[in-house]
Amino acid sequence: MTRLVVFAGLPGSGKSTLARALAKEIDAVWLRVDSVEQAIRESGVVPGSIEDAGYRVLYAVAEDNLRLGRDVIADSVNPWMLTRDAWRDLGLRSGARVVEIETVCTDATEHRRRIETRENDIPGLAPPDWQVVIGRDYHPWDREHLTVDTAGQSVAASIKRVLAAL
Repeated sequence: MTRLVVFAGLPGSGKSTLARALAKEIDAVWLRVDSVEQAIRESGVVPGSIEDAGYRVLYAVAEDNLRLGRDVIADSVNPWMLTRDAWRDLGLRSGARVVEIETVCTDATEHRRRIETRENDIPGLAPPDWQVVIGRDYHPWDREHLTVDTAGQSVAASIKRVLAAL
């Protein structure tokens, strides 16, 4: 059975780091909304706000890969149950096992340090500053999911926890 592993969490919480590492570990397709949204912006096809275009692209690409029998790692903030439900629904529709993972960094000092010092690996993308991150409209979960606190924990330790859930 294929797996759809959906990472969610605020910028700087460690979700992309963990999603990338997990994709390498289990040889899965890694789909990152930041990369897709930046490519859409650079195309110039969509003037102004791109709204949910990046998410919609990722949903389609994820479903195609799941139907091919590939495991997929979805990497996006997923701030509302609306986006979380969309991921879950497409995974179930594709016959995949869906694993939802929320990354958090409970050490506010560490979280802020990550935001203020991280290197941007997506050319042209303007990463959010600390005020944008803490002001984000991020809703609590209403169902069971795995929460991984990356504060004071190595990537390897976090991945070990995720692999145990898979």
